[in-house]
Amino acid sequence: MSAELEESMRAVVAVIGKDTVGILAKVSGICAEYGANVMDVTQTIMQDLFAMTMLIEISKISIDYIDLAEKLKNAGKEMGLQVHVMHEDIFNSMHKI
Repeated sequence: MSAELEESMRAVVAVIGKDTVGILAKVSGICAEYGANVMDVTQTIMQDLFAMTMLIEISKISIDYIDLAEKLKNAGKEMGLQVHVMHEDIFNSMHKI
């Protein structure tokens, strides 16, 4: 795999919902469990609304990308959150001017 292709193997994880203890720990723990490296995190709390965006490296994950996305979404549901996972290439295509 070329270095250029490997660099593009990233995904954006967006988490939105009511602020509770452990959101960042839960999401990053799932990423770590399957070998996805958290490269960047931005989060904010507006009153009781939690919003977080993560950039994760997925080139060396131990499960299929779709399965990782499903595990993150399911964890979000368990915590009463909406979790959206999008491959970086799709994210970038959607946000080109």
